[in-house]
Amino acid sequence: MKVYSAIVISGITATVLMATDNINLDKVTVQSTAIKTEVTDIAGEDLKSADLAEALTKQVPSVTIQRRSGIANDIILRGQRKDDINIIVDDGKIYGACPNRMDPPTSHIITNNIKDVEVIEGPYDVEDFGTLSGAVKVTTSKPTQHLHGNVNLNMGSWGYRKGSFFLSGGNDKIRALLGASTEQSDQYEDGDGHTMAEQLKLATNATTNAPKQYKPSEFDRDAYKKTSFMGKVYINIKDNQELQLGYTGNRSDDVLYPSTPMDAISDDSDLYNVKYIIKGLGKYSDKLSFEYYYSTVDHPMTNQYRQASNGPAGTVANVMSSTIYGAKIKNDFILGKAKVSYGIEASKRNWDGRYYKKYSTNPIALNKSIPDVDTDNLGIYAKAKRSYGKFELSGGLRYDHTKIDPSNSDPDKTYNDISGYLFSYYHLNDSLKYFMGLGKSIRVPDAKESHDRLKDLTGATQGRLVGNPNLDETKNYETDLGVEGNYENATFKAKVFYSMLKDFIVYNSTAKQYQNTDAKLYGVELSGTYFVTDDFYLDGGIAYQRGKKDDPLIGQNDTDLPSIPPVKANLGINYDYDSTLSLKAEIVASGKWSHYDTDNGEQEIDSWSVVNLKAKKEIYRGFDLTLGIDNVFDKTYAISNTYSDLTLVSGGTGDVMLLNEPGRYMYINLSYKF
Repeated sequence: MKVYSAIVISGITATVLMATDNINLDKVTVQSTAIKTEVTDIAGEDLKSADLAEALTKQVPSVTIQRRSGIANDIILRGQRKDDINIIVDDGKIYGACPNRMDPPTSHIITNNIKDVEVIEGPYDVEDFGTLSGAVKVTTSKPTQHLHGNVNLNMGSWGYRKGSFFLSGGNDKIRALLGASTEQSDQYEDGDGHTMAEQLKLATNATTNAPKQYKPSEFDRDAYKKTSFMGKVYINIKDNQELQLGYTGNRSDDVLYPSTPMDAISDDSDLYNVKYIIKGLGKYSDKLSFEYYYSTVDHPMTNQYRQASNGPAGTVANVMSSTIYGAKIKNDFILGKAKVSYGIEASKRNWDGRYYKKYSTNPIALNKSIPDVDTDNLGIYAKAKRSYGKFELSGGLRYDHTKIDPSNSDPDKTYNDISGYLFSYYHLNDSLKYFMGLGKSIRVPDAKESHDRLKDLTGATQGRLVGNPNLDETKNYETDLGVEGNYENATFKAKVFYSMLKDFIVYNSTAKQYQNTDAKLYGVELSGTYFVTDDFYLDGGIAYQRGKKDDPLIGQNDTDLPSIPPVKANLGINYDYDSTLSLKAEIVASGKWSHYDTDNGEQEIDSWSVVNLKAKKEIYRGFDLTLGIDNVFDKTYAISNTYSDLTLVSGGTGDVMLLNEPGRYMYINLSYKF
C-alpha cells in the first residue's frame, strides 16, 4: 500500500468522527486532549520489546522514532528532539550519558513497568525545568493492597526472547511492588534480509571504510542483552500522610549501534525516588508533597567489535557518565473556584567523559570528551485553573536561575529566565469545544552543545572544541489553536501550532560547532476514535510539521531546520469481543523527506507504509496468548535521517549510512495474571 493511500484513509476516518450513536468509549487506551495525549496501556499492549520510543511512535502521530539500534531508540516530538523534549519519570529525571544519543532518557524506562504515559505538546508545563516544545511524562506502576501479579514469556523473530514478572500487594499500612525483566535478541534483518552488520558492510567502502565494519569474529554477535528491576514501597504514616519509596535499575550489555563508529559495551542506570505526601493540612493546603530523586547512568562505548580496534591505538573508548539529583516541594489547594498549585524545585546535573586508547588491554587515558560539567537550576512556579461559564482558563508562570559550570578553563554561564502560558477553552456545547494557547518556554544548552570536544588519540591536546560555551538559551514563543469533540461514539481533535524559536541551538557542520539561530516551526495535527459498533472501532491520526531557519547558518545556504519528519499517519482497526478476544490491524505511514538540511548532513528518504497485525486471546483463567506480525509485507525502509550533530558512519561515496528499519517481525507472548 502506498503512503498516500494510508494518509487518505486517515483523513476519511477523521472526517466521519462527527457521527453520534449511543456507544460506550471505555475501551479507548489512547486519550487525547488539547494539550496532551495519554497512552494508558503500554505495559499490556507493547510486547515486542522494552523500547518506549517504538511503542509511542505507533500510538501518537506527532511522535517519530529515531532509529539507532535494535533497542534504546530516541524520539522526535512535533519536530523537536534531544533536550528540546523534557522526559519525566515519576516526577524525577534521568539523562543519558552518551553524547551521540545511544542511550536517550526513554531507553532507561522499561515498557512492562509503565502505568501510563502523558505526551504534552507545546510549552504548557511550568512544573518541570526545561520543557521547551513538549514533554513525555511517564508514570510507572504503583503498589496496591490486593495481591496481584503477572508473568510474561515472549519470543520473536531473530532469536528474540523475554521474560518478566510483576508482583504487588500489602495492607492498609504498607504496600509493596516488585518487578523484573530480562530480554535479548540477535541482530534484526531489514526487508531485504540484511542483518545490522550486513547493512553496515553494504553501506561502507571495503577499502577506505573497512575499519568501521565489524570484525569477522563479531559479525553475527547478538544485538543486545537487557535486564531491569523495579521495586516500590508505599507506607501510610497516618491517615493523611504517605511515604513513597521507589527504585528502578537497568543493565544493558553489548548493544550494537551499526551506523555509529562505536557500540555500547554496557549501559547501566539507576533511578531513585522518595516522596512524602501530606493531605488536608488546612484551607490553603489540600495536598503538600516533598520529593527527592537521584539518577545515574554509566555508558562506556568502544570500537572493540570493529576492525579499527586492530590498529595501533587498539580499542578506543569513550567512557561517559551522567547524574542528576533534585528536590521538589509542591502545594495544591482550592482558592474560591480556582485550582491552584505552586512549588519550588532545585537540581544539579553532571555530565563527564574521557577518551581512552588500548582500552581492552592496558587503558591509556586521553583527553576529556566532556569536561565534568555541572548544570545547576533553581526554579519557582505557580499555576491555576478556573471555569467561567462556558469558558475554562488556565495559566502558569515560572522563574529559573541556571548556572553551567565546567571543571576546565571554559567560561561559566548563568541564565535567568521567566516562562509561562495561558490556555483557554470555550465549550460550545457538551460535546464540542474550541481551544487556544499562548506560551513562552526556555531551555539552556546541555554540556555537549556547550563543551563537547573532538577526540585526540595522541593525548597531546584537549581536542578541538565542538561545543560552544557562549551559547544563549533557546526561547520558544508558541501559539496553538484547535477544536476538540467528544461524542457518545467518537472523539476527535484538530490542532494547528506556530512556534517562533529564538536562539535555537543547531549544529553548523561548516564551522564544526554549535551555534544559535532564529527559526520558525509550525504544523497541523488531526486525531480521533470512531466506534462503528460496541466491539468494532477505528482510531488514528495524522501529523505534519515544517521548520525553517530565518537565515542560513554561517557559510551555508540551506534554511531547512534539521530533524523535521515529513507527514506521518497512524490508523488502527480494532475488534474486541466479549473481553476475551481482541484483534488489531494497524497502518503506520510516512511521506517522503522533501525538506531536509542538506548543508548539515541530512538526505532524501523515500516514503513508506507498513501494516502490523495483532491478536490477543484469553485461553484459560488468567492465561492470555498474544500473536503478532509487524511489517507484514516485509518492506525495506528507513525512518531516521542523518543530521551531522551525531557521529555517524559514512559510506564509500561520502553519503552517511541510513539504517533500515526491521523487516517482517513475528512474535508470540504468553502471560498469566492473578
